[in-house]
Amino acid sequence: MTLRRCVLGSNPVKARTLALAAFSSLTVLASAQAGSSPASSPLQIAVEGPQSGQQATNGLDQLRGVRLAVSQLNARGGLWDGRDVALFPVDDKADATHAKQLARQVVAKGIGFVIGPYNSSVGIANLGFYRRNHVLPLWMTSRDETAGAGATVQPMNSQIAPVEEAYLNRLRARRVAMLVDDTANGAFTKGMANRLRKVLLHDGVAVTWISVRETTTAGLPPTYYPARIAKALATRPDLVYVSTYFPEGVAIAKALTAAGTAPPCLMGLANVDNGFLAKTTLAEASRCVFSGVPAATEMPSARTYVRQYRTKFGKVPGVWGSFTYDSANILFAAINRARSDSFGSVERELRATTRYRGATGTITIDPTTGYRTTVPVSILRVGHRKTFVIASR
Repeated sequence: MTLRRCVLGSNPVKARTLALAAFSSLTVLASAQAGSSPASSPLQIAVEGPQSGQQATNGLDQLRGVRLAVSQLNARGGLWDGRDVALFPVDDKADATHAKQLARQVVAKGIGFVIGPYNSSVGIANLGFYRRNHVLPLWMTSRDETAGAGATVQPMNSQIAPVEEAYLNRLRARRVAMLVDDTANGAFTKGMANRLRKVLLHDGVAVTWISVRETTTAGLPPTYYPARIAKALATRPDLVYVSTYFPEGVAIAKALTAAGTAPPCLMGLANVDNGFLAKTTLAEASRCVFSGVPAATEMPSARTYVRQYRTKFGKVPGVWGSFTYDSANILFAAINRARSDSFGSVERELRATTRYRGATGTITIDPTTGYRTTVPVSILRVGHRKTFVIASR
């Protein structure tokens, strides 16, 4: 107080200048201590998936799921510190070749969170790079080799295989012919088939493995998939198991339908896709049952999500957008609980997620693995309205 009186008495103009400067400094300090202000730049998060190419129906549905969650968050006032969230779409085209290059772009932009990738081959290529560079993933891959830092709300291979094994046991299948995409991009499909084959051989089931190329393979003749089906049926199997992505699943479903109604067929989770339904007739789509999760329209827990999705995008949601929607929401909740966007703080809160009521059901994350403790995996069929519905539990 003595100093202030001295300054005011000697030079009033200088005193006012110093007082204003001191006030400005205190304001900046208070803002820094309180955290970012509402005027701060938005927090960017990346959303990686096949947003173009053959699997674009999946990737775009996933992107819309996150966009819906972000728009709802921002409408409520943003994160705990008033910041909005902005999206950085990353289109990996389901191709592992450029996966690390795309991840470098995310890191270069200083983005700290990524929802995705979806394809296990891509995740094997770039998830480790994300983690080493302190980008926290909410991964959408299912192969257990892609697990690590962060968390996932979707089922992993080790959680899907027991459902498939139980179904085959109910059918009393003793001979199984497997059609498997075991190409470089088929990390998930190959891993899933390997896991199931292991338990089937342990149970005394005879298994025939038939490799399947992708539909994009250059020079693939029209007779390729019918020939693969003929080879499988020649083993006189009790069941045909198909572990491919949906473009190959479409070709196999057509060839199987043309070959007759027997034996039964089980398709893996990667064929549970609106793209599969769009490119098959009802008879072809109904030829097999599927292991996987039902579309959002078939989940009672997703009724509100379905209505909001339709209102915002004018489209019927697919299977995986509800999972990225939930991924985004548990991420935002973790950031708010941590009152921070630092890698370690958010990961701890993310893995402390318990009984979160999401579009895909109740979500609890295992703090050790980052896996969802209970996953909505069922045996599905295609109903008369040409949607995936639960066939059995």
